[in-house]
Amino acid sequence: MHKELSTTLNPMRTMVIDHPLVAHKLTKLRDQETSSVTFRLLAEELVTLLTYEASRSLLVHPVQIVTPVAPMQGVELADPRPVVVPILRAGLGMLSGMMKLMPTAEVGFLGMVRDEVTLEATTYADRLPPDLHNRQVFVLDPMLATGGTLVAAIDLLLARGARDVTAICLLAAPEGLKHVEETFADRDVEVTIVTAALDDHLNEHGYIVPGLGDAGDRLYGVV
Repeated sequence: MHKELSTTLNPMRTMVIDHPLVAHKLTKLRDQETSSVTFRLLAEELVTLLTYEASRSLLVHPVQIVTPVAPMQGVELADPRPVVVPILRAGLGMLSGMMKLMPTAEVGFLGMVRDEVTLEATTYADRLPPDLHNRQVFVLDPMLATGGTLVAAIDLLLARGARDVTAICLLAAPEGLKHVEETFADRDVEVTIVTAALDDHLNEHGYIVPGLGDAGDRLYGVV
């Protein structure tokens, strides 16, 4: 079950997944006492649950098969295959949880870093298909805080021809959602945000409150 938040700015959809298992695992993720080992496991499980809802719009086509009892018409994922794009480094902690449900998807990578002063995102690594026309793209980024990183990522995907982008985030802040909505209000693109929770606000450092801290550090340690 999920709740959709309406917006008057554009057709962007925001899905907040309202499910006991999602709420339980997210609570454990938030706890500062949770170790990195447990955090990684919980993040993987949580993303698998979010992916189930995020993938409802996957394109399929009919296929004829024969069961042990009778012939029938079923469906299978249509070509071209969807593309999954984790944003480094924290998005890597979400990849395996998604690929459990979509093992045939292609994977591209974006390395992006946020300036801690300006909060602007810059790209330092780009391993994406050169042509994303007619491809459904799923972006993995744990935290939708200011929205700067996600906006920069979607802009890059649009430049490659994508027109259907779904972002899966563990947490989102109202400020980040508003920024994404305003940026793509007049663009010919379908944007969907799928998240486990919409938190209260951002603090003066651009962190989500109550949030869960720095997702990358909690996944992999401080470097």
